[in-house]
Amino acid sequence: MSTAILEFLNELQDDIDSQVSEEMPIEEYVFSDIVMNHLADAGMTYNDPVVCHYKGRTGNAILRLSGYSISEDEDQLDLFISLYEGVREIAYIPEGDTKTAVEQCLRFLTLCANGTMAAKLEDSSDERELAVKLQQIYDGLDQIRVFVLTDKVAKTKSFKPREINGKTVRLEVMDTERLYRQVSEGKPRDELIANFNELCGAPLPCVFVPGSDGEDYDYALAAIPAIALQALYAKFDSRLLEANVRSFLSIKGKGVNAGIQSTLRYDPGRFMAYNNGIVVVADHIALVKSASGSDSISLLRGLQIVNGGQTTASIFFTKRKFPETDLSRVFVPAKIIVMRTQDPVQEETLISDISRYANSQNAVKQSDLSANKPFHIAIEKLSRSVYCPDGVSQWFYERAAGSYNTLLSLSGNTPAKLKALKESIPPARRITKTDLARYLNTWDVKPDVVSLGTQKNFDKFMAELTATYGQDIPEPKVADFKAMMVKAKIYRDAQKLMRPMFAAFQVNVATYTVSLLAQQLGDRIDLDRIWNNQALSPELLRQIATWSREVNDALRESAHGKMVSEWAKKPECKAAVLGATYSAPAANIPEVKTA
Repeated sequence: MSTAILEFLNELQDDIDSQVSEEMPIEEYVFSDIVMNHLADAGMTYNDPVVCHYKGRTGNAILRLSGYSISEDEDQLDLFISLYEGVREIAYIPEGDTKTAVEQCLRFLTLCANGTMAAKLEDSSDERELAVKLQQIYDGLDQIRVFVLTDKVAKTKSFKPREINGKTVRLEVMDTERLYRQVSEGKPRDELIANFNELCGAPLPCVFVPGSDGEDYDYALAAIPAIALQALYAKFDSRLLEANVRSFLSIKGKGVNAGIQSTLRYDPGRFMAYNNGIVVVADHIALVKSASGSDSISLLRGLQIVNGGQTTASIFFTKRKFPETDLSRVFVPAKIIVMRTQDPVQEETLISDISRYANSQNAVKQSDLSANKPFHIAIEKLSRSVYCPDGVSQWFYERAAGSYNTLLSLSGNTPAKLKALKESIPPARRITKTDLARYLNTWDVKPDVVSLGTQKNFDKFMAELTATYGQDIPEPKVADFKAMMVKAKIYRDAQKLMRPMFAAFQVNVATYTVSLLAQQLGDRIDLDRIWNNQALSPELLRQIATWSREVNDALRESAHGKMVSEWAKKPECKAAVLGATYSAPAANIPEVKTA
């Protein structure tokens, strides 16, 4: 195992340690949160995951759960279970341990599905709300996955699917090795490989057009057999789709997907004529020559479908729902863009532009195609030029995925330089554009919008900026940048404070609590003082803790039995919670200006 993975492991443990307190060590909670957020950012899970740690028994059997994610249409479910030990050396996890964890999680799921779990739990508990929800949606689920999260290394990253109450459950492991490869390279899609020799029995014929010198992509046209797309979606599911399109429009409704389903079932020979096809980006293409000398694709690595996610998913679900559907006659036109650039910012800009133009006539809205807007470029430049009061440390704005690690690899070209760089810009001061949207919308008292999830919140954040300023969004100045980072600091310290206080729905409690702080004291909070100290006073933290307990009570009482994570998205929830009565703020908070 490489020394780079060992260094990554220790950095991960340092990051976890920085987010917990000696009084309440909850490293496993933080680990679960970090890894689940990575899965969400990478588009590997359907919605923002909810941390929900549960351990119980039924008879002699142990039940465990660390978190969950339910898709917006309530047809896809991810469950997470963590095996965290805080190791500082590379250690291999026995396969028996991962299988045991899977069984414990599957027992929880089985009891929820058959309706017996809820009765075993306390009426007002988070787990009971989840059990009731899973019982309600189980029959309508199309996909279920269980992820084992571990800080060790697993030799087997996936296991044979299981059948639970008539549903197929896929089993995966996200270990230190897999996490390192995804985080360090900034390309979780590297795991997505299409081997057409295996998928189709032969390389895929294509027309290949190499890019000219100076261009950042090559180009190919092909007709991909529907059976190949079905197999790819079965293996990779929503990860195959462009990361910012979290899911496709439901085939249960009317419109384009219903039309795709109808053509597949009743007129498969016309599919090529009727369908606009798909647009694929890939990091690598392997070409071979056919007997006639023409080009064929034997393999694509790092592929994503940036347009045509509805087509791909509809093929998979139509065949699953109607097994008699004959896909052998169905071919899908495909435009394949092979990336040449290795720079993450340039790459994200290119993919965003391809996705935007390819989807310009499509009802699927892209939730993050804004990395190359001047607003974000300006914040990135400020993050590289503005120093904290110590004159050494900085906050880092990661405009494009992977740019933080690119900075480390380019500027930290000696061990001493790398160590100094990590000390001056630690991961705790790295902020993504979706992070920033969460912090700013929270401070603008929009906790219901923030609770919609990372991507939707970002989408609404950018939409409001555009609606207010048009295309000429003012570029932030130094003072604006400092204020943004202070609001980030307040939110992050509040969330760190709340981790040991609440077993679930911490994100909702955090955004509503900080929104309450902004509503009650926002105009009087001395942001410059917090910037100069790079810390919140104990008095302010105590006030946040006090209000968080009251906010948590208000969320639950106003939910009237609904899941807090769902209720928190409603404007009615915002009105009820922020309109409730709270204790008066303490009189001795140093950050609160008296005049």
